[in-house]
Amino acid sequence: MNNLKDLKIEKELLPIFNYSLNRYAKEKIIDILKTPLDSITEIVARQNILKGFIANNQILKDYSYTVLYLNEVHYFLKDEKIEDLSQKKLKYKLFASKQEKNRYISKFNQLVLFFYRLESRYFTRIKLNQFPEEYASKIRAILKFLSDFELSKYEYIIREKRLKDNDVIELTEKINTLKDTGKIIPFWENLFLFEAYLSINLGIQKNNFTFPNFDKKHIKLKNFYHPLINKPVKNDFETQSNVILLNGPNMSGKSTFLKAIGLCIYFGHLGIGIPASFGEIPFCNNFSIEINRRDDILNGYSHFMTEVMNLKSVVQKASNGKQCFAIFDELFSGTNVEDAFEICKTTINGLSKFKSSFFFISTHIQELKNVSNDQISNYYIDCELIKDKPTFTYKLKKGWSDIKVGRILFDKEGLNELLN
Repeated sequence: MNNLKDLKIEKELLPIFNYSLNRYAKEKIIDILKTPLDSITEIVARQNILKGFIANNQILKDYSYTVLYLNEVHYFLKDEKIEDLSQKKLKYKLFASKQEKNRYISKFNQLVLFFYRLESRYFTRIKLNQFPEEYASKIRAILKFLSDFELSKYEYIIREKRLKDNDVIELTEKINTLKDTGKIIPFWENLFLFEAYLSINLGIQKNNFTFPNFDKKHIKLKNFYHPLINKPVKNDFETQSNVILLNGPNMSGKSTFLKAIGLCIYFGHLGIGIPASFGEIPFCNNFSIEINRRDDILNGYSHFMTEVMNLKSVVQKASNGKQCFAIFDELFSGTNVEDAFEICKTTINGLSKFKSSFFFISTHIQELKNVSNDQISNYYIDCELIKDKPTFTYKLKKGWSDIKVGRILFDKEGLNELLN
């Protein structure tokens, strides 16, 4: 089980990619965002699917329709009982009420016009050779479903004349054949997945995200940033260490850095683009992202105990061979300084032994500066003092920061004078 609560998937990440036209495609997007893929092969396959959408951008950039039509047609095909009138032609022609006939005509007008738009404007024009064959087959299934309705024929009748009894009878027969062969539900599944991918692709392009490569040994990111920040400061980062200690004063941007690098790794494992100009990342199969976590009131745990239980869960998974990616923001800040130093030191040295996993830990404990081995790297977010005033650059640097902004701000606000 992944620990993804702090990613705030529906509140913060979904808006980056949600250009969907309906709630069904939106649900598919949420499902994609919540489900890291199980192998590099699956990740590359999804990357290639999305690259297929990019290659078809000119055809799909104006993909749209009347959402009311979609909702009506979806309900009509999926939930309404539609009789096969071919079995009772005469009865329908002679005894069906005008209201019933008008209802059928109205429903089939919507269905034909909605499907004809999809078929003629988009799906018949898609360059299927730009997609992996496995996914191209799903688009072919959509095309086959649409072609079964003979949409050009009925669109012409609707546009030039009016649907007659025989037309309605033929269409009910087609629908019941599709139901009997189990093709209606797979059609909607394929269509909404198509629209989910199209929506995600728009998010990738609008944000200039790139697809990362996968490397077992290191993380390398160029110009990475947090996509929800207006005018973000971009950073480069590269490490072969599997434990990264991050320090720096309050307000310097440590949590933002952790969120940004967490999104790069996590998005990469969804098979979608990442907020960086270039990325090489390791494959992981378990994720735990703890950022700005407070007391877990519902479970009755203090902040410290929540950290302990989360760390235990990560260590157990790494011990069992999982390739973990974990973020611990201000680890063990919920206990006293002496305890925090000792158990942080134990934690950092212990985590460094799991060489197929990667752990990012931010801290204010200065004594941890001297905790080191070949698998541990220190980084800090830079802060400059200009006329005794802290100026935050939000730039990542290798090493350790000794600047104590707290004392400076305390004195700047006159508290030394007031309290003395």
